[in-house]
Amino acid sequence: MKGEPSIWFVVTADQRRSRRSADAVPAALDRLSRIPGLRLAFERTAGDEIQGLTARPDAVVAIVRELTRLRSWRVGIGVGPVESPLPASTRQARGPAYVAARTAVERTRSTPTGLALEADRDSVAAGPYSDANGTAQRAETALWLLRSVLSRRTQEGWDVADLLATGMTNQRAAAHLGISPSAASQRAGAAGVAVATAGEALAAGLLEDLGAGR
Repeated sequence: MKGEPSIWFVVTADQRRSRRSADAVPAALDRLSRIPGLRLAFERTAGDEIQGLTARPDAVVAIVRELTRLRSWRVGIGVGPVESPLPASTRQARGPAYVAARTAVERTRSTPTGLALEADRDSVAAGPYSDANGTAQRAETALWLLRSVLSRRTQEGWDVADLLATGMTNQRAAAHLGISPSAASQRAGAAGVAVATAGEALAAGLLEDLGAGR
């Protein structure tokens, strides 16, 4: 397709402890299907693994947020080119970004948060940002920190965070939840809403730097 970017983000996620747990793929596919900006929708690629493709850093951050919320997933992110023209299915797509995503998801077993990011060094470093290796490491670190904050949220915390994310004021969110504004504020603080919002912006900006060669 004319005008397609040269740098993409492939997200490959693998269900944790799948042999001892129920199949988490259908719930994950349902939630991820609601994220805007996917170029190739998430689908089951092998057993308990799912994969999708996007060119948008904000979509990557949203994917990480939703998979962290579901708690069952290790997340590998590959950054680089994808062979064109793109197929209709991510299972048929190929390219350095897919290779990088495979490397990333395998490395998640040894990372502190079950998330890893790998950039195709040849193509990403060819862009205007000479410090591609450092930017990739910083983007991964930002996503680790974001995932750490989100993984500690309770359902009550997610409830208030979801309402505030729609633009609701604290007072309106409190009324919607049937609690006092003070209680809503306490829940938002415990859920790390302000910290997570800043972390999402930081991670998206660093991912944008990686894709700046587009």
